[in-house]
Amino acid sequence: VHQVLVMLLGSLIDTQLPAPSAIPALQGLLTGLLLLLGFALPALAQLRHVPPARVLRRDADTISARSAFGYALGATGFALLIWWFAGDAKLGGVVAGGFLGAFAVFALVAWLSILGLARVRGLASGLPALRFALAGVVRRRAATITQVCALAVGLMALLLLTMTRTDLIQGWQRTMPADAPNRFLINVQPDQRQPVIDALTREGLGRITLSPMVRGRLIAINGKPVGPDDYEEPRAKRLVDREFNLSYGGEMPSSNKIEQGRWLAPGSSEVSLESGLAKTLGLKLGDKMTFDVAGQQVEAAVTSTRRVDWDTMRVNFFAILTPAALADMPQSWITSFYLPPDKAAALPALVREFPNLTVFDVGAILQQLQSVLNEVGRAVQLLFLFTLAAGVLVLSAALTATRDERMREAAVLRALGATRNQLARSQRIELWAVGGLAGLLAAAGATAIAWALSTQVFDFTITLSLWPWLAGIVAGMLGAWAGGALALRGVLRTPPLVTLRET
Repeated sequence: VHQVLVMLLGSLIDTQLPAPSAIPALQGLLTGLLLLLGFALPALAQLRHVPPARVLRRDADTISARSAFGYALGATGFALLIWWFAGDAKLGGVVAGGFLGAFAVFALVAWLSILGLARVRGLASGLPALRFALAGVVRRRAATITQVCALAVGLMALLLLTMTRTDLIQGWQRTMPADAPNRFLINVQPDQRQPVIDALTREGLGRITLSPMVRGRLIAINGKPVGPDDYEEPRAKRLVDREFNLSYGGEMPSSNKIEQGRWLAPGSSEVSLESGLAKTLGLKLGDKMTFDVAGQQVEAAVTSTRRVDWDTMRVNFFAILTPAALADMPQSWITSFYLPPDKAAALPALVREFPNLTVFDVGAILQQLQSVLNEVGRAVQLLFLFTLAAGVLVLSAALTATRDERMREAAVLRALGATRNQLARSQRIELWAVGGLAGLLAAAGATAIAWALSTQVFDFTITLSLWPWLAGIVAGMLGAWAGGALALRGVLRTPPLVTLRET
């Protein structure tokens, strides 16, 4: 698997990916051993307290408090393993909590669904196969819930990854206006400002506005030197370790909105910060920031924090200072504009006239980003296929645990007149019902998470579609059928007389 991922992702990154090692194999063995001890030992330990008469009667026992405690220890071990693999307590807690929460929600919905089936199964009195299937689901509700949860979690991971890779990006693109800027022009020198504006205006590209851009490194806050080691958050370390793209101006950009403080006073040395940047660096109103700009120190007081609408695709800055602070510093100019497809030839002529200019094609960048996401998504989907396969195996194991019970039921029903074809249809319907419910829950979970990501993280609304629901239900039914084929093969082939004699 590692080698396949290297083949898929090797062309997308510059660094040499590490060769496969024995450590993941050892981790896998240790994981399997710990989970086996955590979840299998309680059931084995309970066997010591089972009376021989109960074994001879093949009577199922209830889970004791001691076994429940053992299963709780197993779940705790599972959470610790996730924390170990994540390498971070917060990330491990989020992942473990997400899995356990998904299991809990899926189990609750599956239980409620089984209660609903118990109430309506009488309506299938004229359909023996359907009636037998519903009766089996209701009678083995604990096993059914386990099967649904195991399959639903794996399916949800696959569906969520697919939705994130496609629907989220397409949803973000739909939020942008049709005439949103799709080209950025940078490195315009001060003496080129008017000629560049005139050249773009002649092409009918509308009103062109250039913004000044000054490179500066944050070196002190309130007179105290700062560096990457002063922060724990990775983003804060990166911000302090590199130069800022600073700007200056007398008016606030139209896509910005003051959240705290006031706008800049032209005659003073002040700075307005994007609110996320201020929070990351722990800055507040009144703090004084010192920047190193081409060897000169520029100090400015924070007078406001702004909310920036980055989705407009217009030029925006994390830090905007007053002209009094930056106007005399070395600078270049930047602009963004919408270039219609029929005017694409205008830019090569502009670059030939001004060779120092750099043009960024936003559309091409988005296409490249989509291509990279597709490659990474395919690699990660390969890993999640193992999760789905594990879910099918868990479902198969749960079905195997009911194999003897199913054989006895089939023998009794055939002795009472049911045909083998009726029982085979009943078995398929039961598996399809379990798989369909698992797929429905997986689609609901993936859709809910994708919606939460789009609205709470990316701040836009995705367009919900039917394909995750259809794909989830079909994949769930196929997965349940595959697990059933592994576990229940031969259940209906044993003659009823042989089964009844053994019981």
